[in-house]
Amino acid sequence: MEKTKKRQIGIVSSLILTLLIIFGIGFASVVAAQNAKHVDTWARVKRLGEIRWGVKADTKLFGLMDTATGKPEGFDVDIAKALTVQLAKQSGVPLKADFTVVTSNTRIQLLKNSNIDGFIATATITPEREKIIDFSNSYFKAGQAILVKNGSGIKSIKDLNNSKSTIIGVVGSNSVINVKKFAPKAKVLALGDYGQAMAALKAGQGQALTTDNGILYGLATENPGYSVVGGAFTTEPYGVAFDNNQPDMVKQTNKALKTIIANGSYNKLIKKWFRGVPGLDWRSLEK
Repeated sequence: MEKTKKRQIGIVSSLILTLLIIFGIGFASVVAAQNAKHVDTWARVKRLGEIRWGVKADTKLFGLMDTATGKPEGFDVDIAKALTVQLAKQSGVPLKADFTVVTSNTRIQLLKNSNIDGFIATATITPEREKIIDFSNSYFKAGQAILVKNGSGIKSIKDLNNSKSTIIGVVGSNSVINVKKFAPKAKVLALGDYGQAMAALKAGQGQALTTDNGILYGLATENPGYSVVGGAFTTEPYGVAFDNNQPDMVKQTNKALKTIIANGSYNKLIKKWFRGVPGLDWRSLEK
């Protein structure tokens, strides 16, 4: 009996030791895989000769799908093209820009999955986001505002700070978090994209739609009878985003951004996309 017990204990001990060894090897493999997954974006871009940009296709003025060409166009798209040209000059490596459509809700995940190298998609630089992704210097200064139906009587965000009001926003947008600070009593309805959000506003599911003023001006030009009111109540600096720990890519992008501002290319794009937008002083956007 005693020998049997010792044999059983020995078998169990061997199994535990084996499992520990297997687990140790498995854990080491996972750690190694995670480390191997980190890619130097700037090195990859130069090696393959392309930059895979994430841009929006639901945001007029910044990124909207051209039905004739089937390609997104807008200020962000043109900034991506200008930066690509300048990055090619800086590196001496021919580079082409490739575009993938993203939304406020999908852009970070697509970046983390390496489906894109970076995104220029109306993304506000925030301390929370900087913990998981890298940003360039700001390329556009926006501010959060509200869009309402003409004749609604709503003149500012303060008019929505009550339990009867519903403010519509977009999932993944910094705006749905910010608005709770300025109208804490209001309900917030977050939808998948700006098309859905605008449709919800028209259907009476809320009294206002909130996001950055530049985006709202674009929506107002497409939807007569709706206006941006009250002015901006936050400062929202947009940045070019990359995966975290990409110092070379950020450094090169900042250098390229500085150059296109200095040579006038940036202001030409501001004029192209924002001149003539009702209620917007486009010259205030120039650098």
